[in-house]
Amino acid sequence: MTGTCQQHLIFDLDDTLVYCNKYFDQILDAFFDRMLDWFGKYGVTVEQVRSKQLEIDIAGVHVVGFASHHFPESLIATYRHFSAAHHRIGSDAEEAGLVKLGLSVYDQEVEPYPGMVETLERLRGEGHALYLYTGGEDRIQQRKIDQMKLGTYFGSDIFIRQHKNVQALEGILRAKSLPRPSTWMIGNSLRTDIAPALSADINAVYLKQEREWAYNLIELGESSTGSLHTVARLPEVPELISRAARASVQKRTL
Repeated sequence: MTGTCQQHLIFDLDDTLVYCNKYFDQILDAFFDRMLDWFGKYGVTVEQVRSKQLEIDIAGVHVVGFASHHFPESLIATYRHFSAAHHRIGSDAEEAGLVKLGLSVYDQEVEPYPGMVETLERLRGEGHALYLYTGGEDRIQQRKIDQMKLGTYFGSDIFIRQHKNVQALEGILRAKSLPRPSTWMIGNSLRTDIAPALSADINAVYLKQEREWAYNLIELGESSTGSLHTVARLPEVPELISRAARASVQKRTL
């Protein structure tokens, strides 16, 4: 890069570059409607169903990671919980319908976040090295990557992991021999993007969402040599990185 210092930018995919959580919310709304049809006469409320499903969902993710079968299984487990609590006899047909509903979240149309293409184009044009690091199953995540043509920007530097944690991130940093002072993790999850980045002593850009999955929200530790920045919109990232690159050049020339 002429006059600036190349930065190494690791992007999360879901709810950083493309929408994800809103599709789960839509499926959950449909699930809540069904549950009220079945259990409303027992006094069950949407908030009770929401709370139990979230409890089951988060507990399972800690164990299996971002496995596609887990979300529909959390709907079934919630359904069985209320069936047992109110002595309602369930049915195979109702459970089969919930499995189908839960799996349908993975068939939703992929939609980029506003400014995704412009952000990646600018960063690539400025000579920064781009990497994609996403959680989930290969088949599901690769479909999103292919539909959004993200190979154009990330090439072969695409990493899909079922568990996103500091160990997985450290593996990428070591495999690519990335210099930590000029490496950044950019994502929406405090748990799987930002906390691991700070633990690995790289920089982090937190893309804060108005409505976030509770699993992603944790308190951050304070000990890290990396810097933490918060943005509200993806297109804010290039200017932030440019400032950091300029500051790096100035520091080296002092």
